[in-house]
Amino acid sequence: MSTPPAGTTKKRLFSRNDYLAPLPIPTGEKPSDVLNTIWRKNEVFLDIGNYSIGSAVMVLWPMAMLFLLMSYITPDPLMWGGALIIIGIPTLFLIQGLFRDVPLPVRFNRQRREVCVPREDGDYWIVPWESVTAAATQQSSVSQAGKATMGLLIIGFENPDPQAKEDNKHFSFGFNCGGGTTAMALWECVRSYMEIGPDAVEDQTARFDRSKGIWATYLDDLIKAAKLRGWFITALWEGFCGIFIFNTLLIDVLERWKLNPPPDLPYPDIIEWSKPLPSEQWAKRSPELENAIAKRETELAVQPKDRA
Repeated sequence: MSTPPAGTTKKRLFSRNDYLAPLPIPTGEKPSDVLNTIWRKNEVFLDIGNYSIGSAVMVLWPMAMLFLLMSYITPDPLMWGGALIIIGIPTLFLIQGLFRDVPLPVRFNRQRREVCVPREDGDYWIVPWESVTAAATQQSSVSQAGKATMGLLIIGFENPDPQAKEDNKHFSFGFNCGGGTTAMALWECVRSYMEIGPDAVEDQTARFDRSKGIWATYLDDLIKAAKLRGWFITALWEGFCGIFIFNTLLIDVLERWKLNPPPDLPYPDIIEWSKPLPSEQWAKRSPELENAIAKRETELAVQPKDRA
């Protein structure tokens, strides 16, 4: 499946596509795991998961609070009918997902420069890192309510088996992060880990090892935030908005249930594949990627960033 070269941007009136890989060259953005997709990170591999309970709650809960406020101000039975359609159906999907197994993560091995992609029925692919595709897509629409923009980071993989059936040749997963620079920053977490190292990427994996209860953890988070931003902003954002608008306590409950700890790859061969290698056995960048990265770094150093 051919894609435009990394660094290519295609713009239309209401859409924009930024192609980020292959080859995985710098985006110019700082790595930021905005959706908490990093499940494990060490010197050998990075596990990326696409099971985000928190994102679903942070979308549905504010909408539920908005409908409650509107029904309090202007009681209307039709409003509840609309709420059941807009909120009820996604909530049913969320509840259904809670009773299913958490999908296995995709594992990026920086020492081997390969990616393990779990598939159905216990199968998996080992894909060369430099063959991975990535694109930030962004779509806009205009209505009476104004302009609305949505976007994804899409990461794709090709089955290395040349005899694979047509329906088993490609696999991709998308992250609802808004597209544009946000998607680039999310992709940069993976790219920087693979090309620079673990220290180049911050993660929130400590949330998977909660030694304290929910309220004790929440209070610790408040104290940390207050030291950074002061108690007034902390009480307003982490306090009021965190509980009533985004319901971070419910998110913590669900994450402890489904992602404490996150699922690991169970394949014996991959357990061996995930073990550290002597540094002299580490895989190296291809000359094509070396040249592409050097060229891109030069461009970023001398040209202003183009943001649309």
